[in-house]
Amino acid sequence: MAAAAAWTGAASPNSLLLSRSPPHAAALAPSPGSSMRRRLLLGVGTPAVAALAAAAPPAVLQDGAVTVLITAGAYSLVRVFDELTERRLIEKSLSRKVVHVLSGVLFMSSWPLFRELLRGPLYYVLVLLFSVLVFWRESPIGIVSLSMMSGGDGFADIVGRRYGSAKLPFNRKKSWAGSISMFISGFLLSAMMMLYFSSLGYIDVIWEEALGKLALVALAATVVECVPVTEVVDDNISVPLATMLVAFLLFSSNRTIVN
Repeated sequence: MAAAAAWTGAASPNSLLLSRSPPHAAALAPSPGSSMRRRLLLGVGTPAVAALAAAAPPAVLQDGAVTVLITAGAYSLVRVFDELTERRLIEKSLSRKVVHVLSGVLFMSSWPLFRELLRGPLYYVLVLLFSVLVFWRESPIGIVSLSMMSGGDGFADIVGRRYGSAKLPFNRKKSWAGSISMFISGFLLSAMMMLYFSSLGYIDVIWEEALGKLALVALAATVVECVPVTEVVDDNISVPLATMLVAFLLFSSNRTIVN
């Protein structure tokens, strides 16, 4: 009976390690208090899973490492087929198509390696690409929209988190400090970037009229950022789109402001 009881106790999920120990090792078993602390730390019934979860790297570190590896793999893939083409071991057209196929396979195969999809940064990058493709450096619309998104929305979050105790009455997730900082920083960065591009000769600005229009664009972007619609549309999309629309209406209506 004693042997059966000992076997029953050793066969429980939390004592599998003790079942592999010799009889005299029972005296060295941890006390009930230490066992309870271990269960609280690792999770009752699933110590191995909890231990692996605790040892897993943070999502940002893992995703960053995977991104570096995938980038290195893509670069190596292109370099290998470039070398094969230079040595005339494969035709250039065939090499391009093979890289086309393998790069897509490599990209899709990497998806399970990522911990999460950061939609905010993804939308932000897509907006950057859209502005580059549609407006480029000769248009103030792209310059202003990206300035409002990077400077305005960026500083709104920073200032709002630190000094945003006074919340907006219609959106408790936003603060007066964050909204004011978005207006000011977005306006200033837009003016600075327009000055930068005008000094390089890409745009010609009449500042007496342009500054007032920049203030209106900054106000529109701030209002859109304050509206509680983030559950429907991410502000990384709504803010730049609204900024582009208002900037298009303002700067395109008078060709003497930006030539």
